[in-house]
Amino acid sequence: MIPPLLLAILLPALGALLPWLLKPMRPMRDLFNILVPVGLIAVVLSILPSALNGETLEFTIGDLGSGLSFALALTPLGMIYALVAASLWILNTIYSYGYMHGLYGKNFEGQERYWCCFALAILSAMGIAFSANMLTLFLFYEVMTFSTWPLVTHTRKPEAKRSGRIYLGILVGSSTLFMLTATLLTWVWTGTLDFREGGILSGSTTAGQAAILILLFFFGTGKTAIFPLHQWLPNAMVAPTPVSALLHAVAVVKAGVFTVLKISTELVGTSVMQGSWGAEVIAWFAAGTLLLTSIIALTRPELKARLAYSTIGQLNYIVLGAAVAFPMAIEGGALHIAMHAYGKITLFFAAGAIYVASHKTRVDQLDGIGKRMPWTMTAFMIGSISTLGLPPMGGTWSKWLLCVGMIEAHQWAFLITLLLSTLLGLGYLLPIPIRAFFAKEKPEAAVKGHEDHGESPWACRIPLLLSSAACLVLSFWPGISPQFAKGVEGSTS
Repeated sequence: MIPPLLLAILLPALGALLPWLLKPMRPMRDLFNILVPVGLIAVVLSILPSALNGETLEFTIGDLGSGLSFALALTPLGMIYALVAASLWILNTIYSYGYMHGLYGKNFEGQERYWCCFALAILSAMGIAFSANMLTLFLFYEVMTFSTWPLVTHTRKPEAKRSGRIYLGILVGSSTLFMLTATLLTWVWTGTLDFREGGILSGSTTAGQAAILILLFFFGTGKTAIFPLHQWLPNAMVAPTPVSALLHAVAVVKAGVFTVLKISTELVGTSVMQGSWGAEVIAWFAAGTLLLTSIIALTRPELKARLAYSTIGQLNYIVLGAAVAFPMAIEGGALHIAMHAYGKITLFFAAGAIYVASHKTRVDQLDGIGKRMPWTMTAFMIGSISTLGLPPMGGTWSKWLLCVGMIEAHQWAFLITLLLSTLLGLGYLLPIPIRAFFAKEKPEAAVKGHEDHGESPWACRIPLLLSSAACLVLSFWPGISPQFAKGVEGSTS
């Protein structure tokens, strides 16, 4: 019998092969594009009881000797990320059919490559989530970069190719120059790369060495979009909207913030993080990034660009929590992986649905559109409220815990930064659905050929309604998942 941790990787691998193997049989291929993600959800849910009960699941893929191996292991933090990636894969797959078929037809160019790379991105997400050591995580981290690059450049237009170069340049450059260097230094100084509760640096490195490693690891995780490594994210918005949803909610950026939480709690160790000037430097960079990008988001007229800068800010909430490294800040950061994922994928689904139905891309074109697209804009409102951390949506809890973590650490400047960023978020997100429902539609904003549009196709609407419903369901998090909280907090000891 195949171990479930390994099966969680093998299923997306199968999903990457089938689009090519079933190319002549499009109905069969489309069926398996749905069945494989459903199978992955089933596998991840089968692991869930073990995670909730604190059981240990491990699997070694290959032992390289000298304290190095490719291995998988189950942790509460990894379980959160795996659940997010698996559950949103199926929603994004259904949405892709509505979006891509609606714009480009059922036989759109490069669809085999599209489905293959989507599956490889999920494969790498599962590998990152269940990595037992830094070597395994780094391998899957790089697989994710190279598997998502063809998706960013999918249209093959000049601007897409340019964005692809920026994407690879920043992500591969930061990971090879900084993360790989930090990984090698960690192995030389400690003799291991295994993730352990409480970290591995305490007693093995000096304070200066630990600070250097923290800086290298955090700036090496370019997928967090921390300044000055953030430009790849807004540039990647040339990709089709389902790809944007993948980048922002399912795989890429979530891999980045998961990695920094993993490094903070199980590699460096929170006791080392709390006393390190390297962590303080990262915290100030994260605070500056989330505040600056929130201000920039206010100025962006393009809807997807505004959402992109919003994502950069929201990611750095998590980076800040990882850098402060107090228990509540860590728990809030871990929870924000899920809360932001469901909120932001709802917003991108809505943006894509608007484009499919009306071909509108600018915020100033959306006045009154709620009368034509009530379901879409209601979902957008829910996603906005959750992303901002306002009750009664799930995002309330992660933002609350992050704020409590700042108070716990006596980091008043960072607490004020979180609150200011939230206030700025009210300015760049909430006016969109409010004006969509209550402002008068502008006839001059209509796009020729789409003046009398209604809602988007059902394959676009159903996923965004389900993801927005999840934002509400997650408001019950304290009641349904105390075990996760306990497990994540335990990793800080």
